[in-house]
Amino acid sequence: MTDGVTDTETAILDAALAEVLAHGIRRTTASDIARRCGIARQTLYRYWPDAQAIFAALVTRELVAALPAPAPDPGDLDGMVALLVETADRIRRMPLVDRLRDTDPELFSRYILDRLGTSQRAIHAETARRIAAAQAAGVVRAGEADRLAAMVLLIAQSAVQSAPLVAEWLPDGAWRTELSAALRGYLAAEQA
Repeated sequence: MTDGVTDTETAILDAALAEVLAHGIRRTTASDIARRCGIARQTLYRYWPDAQAIFAALVTRELVAALPAPAPDPGDLDGMVALLVETADRIRRMPLVDRLRDTDPELFSRYILDRLGTSQRAIHAETARRIAAAQAAGVVRAGEADRLAAMVLLIAQSAVQSAPLVAEWLPDGAWRTELSAALRGYLAAEQA
């Protein structure tokens, strides 16, 4: 057991990931997950009430895992922007994100248009914390760190989710370059 997560929970989420990558969310059932995991469906229900709850936990686990490891905050704007772009790129390249985009676009739209998920809240909180530290160092412009982090989340989330739409104009390297420019321009401290 690590960080309050049992080995069984980890195994269930790993099985759910494998099923979703193979079949998509709509075609994956609790029975499929239990079978792949080698447990009874009743055991699965001790941890989550239904397949939707498992999927929510899975997406949260995968997205939060893409956050940078605890480390000293970058000491300059370029380092801050590089960290944000690297995180966004890790999320953009996740097989789970590709699969959900391809097979379950309504799930994406729910988290763009209707509600914030646990992973979005965790990403926002970590971004706000890093922005506040960068503001204290004088490398990010003044403003409420929560508000700046919310806009950074919107910019990065849009860039991640819509990247395939503009791939002919923004292949991988260009995508990173342009996202860097957008975030740098938004976060830059005013020069006196």
